[in-house]
Amino acid sequence: MPLNRRTFLGRSAAAGAGVAVAGGAAAPAAAQGGGREKRYSFTVMGTTDLHGNVFNWDYFTDREFDDKARNDVGLAKISTLVEQVRKEKGRRNTLLIDAGDTIQGTQLSYYYAKVDPITARRGPVHPMAQAMNAIGYDAAALGNHEFNYGIPVLRKFQEQCDFPLLGANALDAKTLRPAFPPYSMHRLCTPHGRDVRVAVLGLTNPGIAIWDKANVSGRMVFPGLEEQAAKWVPRLRSMGADVVIVSAHSGSSGTSSYGDQLPYVENAAALVAEQVPGIDAILVGHAHTEIAEYTVANEETGRPVVLSEPLKWGQRLTLFDFDLVWERGRWSVAKVGAKVLNSNTVAEDPRITRLLGDEHEKVVAYVNQVIGTSTAAMATADAPWKDEPIIDLINHVQAETVKAALAGGQWAALPVLSQASCFSRTAAIPAGQVTIRDAAGLYPFENTLEARLMTGAQLKDYLEYSARYYVQTPAGAPVDTAKLTNADGIPDYNYDAVAGLTYEIDISKPAGSRIVNLAFGGEALDPAAEFVLAVNNYRASGGGAFPHVAGARQLWSNSDEIRNTIIQWVQAKGTVDPAAFASVGWKLTRDGVAVF
Repeated sequence: MPLNRRTFLGRSAAAGAGVAVAGGAAAPAAAQGGGREKRYSFTVMGTTDLHGNVFNWDYFTDREFDDKARNDVGLAKISTLVEQVRKEKGRRNTLLIDAGDTIQGTQLSYYYAKVDPITARRGPVHPMAQAMNAIGYDAAALGNHEFNYGIPVLRKFQEQCDFPLLGANALDAKTLRPAFPPYSMHRLCTPHGRDVRVAVLGLTNPGIAIWDKANVSGRMVFPGLEEQAAKWVPRLRSMGADVVIVSAHSGSSGTSSYGDQLPYVENAAALVAEQVPGIDAILVGHAHTEIAEYTVANEETGRPVVLSEPLKWGQRLTLFDFDLVWERGRWSVAKVGAKVLNSNTVAEDPRITRLLGDEHEKVVAYVNQVIGTSTAAMATADAPWKDEPIIDLINHVQAETVKAALAGGQWAALPVLSQASCFSRTAAIPAGQVTIRDAAGLYPFENTLEARLMTGAQLKDYLEYSARYYVQTPAGAPVDTAKLTNADGIPDYNYDAVAGLTYEIDISKPAGSRIVNLAFGGEALDPAAEFVLAVNNYRASGGGAFPHVAGARQLWSNSDEIRNTIIQWVQAKGTVDPAAFASVGWKLTRDGVAVF
């Protein structure tokens, strides 16, 4: 009987309440070896960072998903892979788990959180819950994006899932007891009379305390993964777990994007493997990278821990293959291997596409509503290295919104600046009719808008930090745009352009000394001058570890997503005319000579 929130909270967390899932008789293929040696093999399949993808469909382009690598996406594809593995291994010799970030990311997931919300009276069942239930997931860890729409939406989603949402380090702020089941326990029957007990420990990301502060402050706290794994893994072993798997919404790099604002590591999966004995494998999430198999030796025991991270959005399915041997009266892990399967090798499962066909069609119709017209086409293709009108549009809407919010108040006289990033290099506003999907495509994240008080000196530091994004390129050397950006792995969403100032970025200089000719209103920027910065809540709360902004005074905040603000602005104006807002405020230079 799967553990739900009601039964879990009715038990003592200290007693280690879990989930017991009994399997039937194992397929004969799972028994290996002859004589008196008893062996058993089973497979744990894993996904992560599904981000609302059910269909192999891009709602922002209104066509089948495609990228340069010819990847496919979605749970319908994953379902086909899962059924193939179950047929090969024997369904009772498999488990299926996820490492989080499930209910945010596509217009499908947005629609059922905001437009036709699952929290409404007699509201719909979330498409991700429907699909994952139909596929037969056994457990899923919480991701940080699970909290984007607030606790009520997350709790409703949890209620709709036939499997537990795990979060050993998501604690009630008052009692410091788990707010979600910490783990699930699964029993696999073997041909040898002794079941294998598999524990899945769920860990989520401490950054939730920063990124979704408005939703979780005073309600939940999120201690470090290593700390909570060290608490729970011994308990799971003492409860009879033969195998311990961690499903961690945390990358493996050991780095953090929120600087020193929290004493915990954001991407801590490898650290958990190193520091906490008793773990056999870790399903890694959050980092949106592909790691087929990565082995880390535990510092205390020397035993290998196998990590694997399947690529985001249902592009890959991880397989952990476990070989166990019966020795000294218990099952022991003899070997663990991992690999990933590519979802572009299979067709979508028609069972899943039929199940959610109506929901898909509703969302397609919604995103194709016309909300205005544009006098010119705009695109983000060159936005990572040029000041493009399409990014100016985001900044213009944000600055105008903040000015209106502060009008007539204490801060109304201060100039308003705005930051924006190129979130997608394929976003575009066409000439002619503009739809919801066109406008929403500029802002695929559920960020909200804030106003923070900043000085000229702080803004200079902010811009220098942002300019680390460019690879240092000497004057006179050829410039290849394919190699110019994303220095040290910095993603596009962590490069900010600031509108309202004029400046140059000298890419021939080392990071930290690149901003030149920084000016406001045609005059050199006064370090002591005060400005209002229109900034998204991710950046304002420390996301990307940009200097000063997280500690800056908050003057105003909004609960509506920025992309909705853009949609509403287009609807109100009726016409989008780049001539009304576009300007070249920044450019890349080398020794004073423009690069483009």
